[in-house]
Amino acid sequence: MSSLTSASSLTEIKAAYLDNASYQEDADLAKARAFITACRMLLLKLPQHASQGDGVEVTLDVRMLQNEMNAAKRWIANSAAGSIGGGVRVASFQNLR
Repeated sequence: MSSLTSASSLTEIKAAYLDNASYQEDADLAKARAFITACRMLLLKLPQHASQGDGVEVTLDVRMLQNEMNAAKRWIANSAAGSIGGGVRVASFQNLR
């Protein structure tokens, strides 16, 4: 079960995003799933555009978050298909006689 909920603050969601961004390096499926959850929540909670009265404007490129989320989904799919680290297949000689 995810540690993030609808009551999670934006700070908590950002922390989960950063804490789990190393899923591939750590070869950790649970981290990859938590990273995807954090991406989804950031897409929902972050404003796409913000401006301040003195002419400061910030625009969020949601495609970047979507691309990161899709990369994690592909990594999980590759890992579930028997590869390690998102792309390297390892042969098993366990039952070879």
